[in-house]
Amino acid sequence: MKILKYLFVLMMAYPMFGQEKESNLWNDFTYDIGNVFGGVGYAYSRPFHWQGNDWANLGYLTGGTLLLATVDDEVNHWKNGFREDIPDLVIDYGNEYGSPENNYMLTGGVYLAGLFTKNEKLRRTGVLLISSATAGGFLQQVSKRIIGRARPKSGESSDTFDPFHLNRVYNYDSFPSGHAMLAFSNAYAIAKQFHNPWVKAGIYTVGLIPGFVRVMDDFHWFSDVAFSTVLSIFIVESIDRYLDSKYDEKYNNNTKQVSWNLSFGPNTMGVSLRF
Repeated sequence: MKILKYLFVLMMAYPMFGQEKESNLWNDFTYDIGNVFGGVGYAYSRPFHWQGNDWANLGYLTGGTLLLATVDDEVNHWKNGFREDIPDLVIDYGNEYGSPENNYMLTGGVYLAGLFTKNEKLRRTGVLLISSATAGGFLQQVSKRIIGRARPKSGESSDTFDPFHLNRVYNYDSFPSGHAMLAFSNAYAIAKQFHNPWVKAGIYTVGLIPGFVRVMDDFHWFSDVAFSTVLSIFIVESIDRYLDSKYDEKYNNNTKQVSWNLSFGPNTMGVSLRF
């Protein structure tokens, strides 16, 4: 599994220092790695503890995704009219940033910076980034094999499926979008560091680019990306609550200021954020 390989590389990146310093760093490191796996387990176990509003949000997410799926083919045809107008820099960024390799380079770098500078807040951010990427990455890899939705580039329509494969079948692995999930997980987690709503909005916008580009390049349908983006919020929020009990440092030195809800109705559908 790629995810486990990158975690192993992160562990092997730990350098050797003087004995006392090494011992302190090693204790912090092993504690944090334990919290990475603890956070993943916590996120996966949350459905067993959901209450009414949680199930309602899942229902909205499912209903909204199914509704978007009914217009996926039309959206795909419509976006072809302006694909060539998008700068190559944006396209390259969108395709490269959400890949697992680049994602773990970024998240691992954030974590190691916090570890070696003894900055607990930055360590916690790194743990949140790594555990969110791991939880989302494993989930989307399994889902692709179970669902087997055709990619737009396959030439098939959006309602074509080839499900239930142990091995990944390329061009039939569209749902969900790993790039969108990893990129927005990072953006959502990093935005927690800031008070300013405009800074948050800017970070969210950057995090949405990979999903947008994957739609433009026929790797995913619009509903794939929309579902993956909202699911990444579920995952980050869940793991962040778990980490509240593991670290003294809280974001912005107070209780969380971000709240979100799904909205779904005859004329409205979306995610509302308050920060």
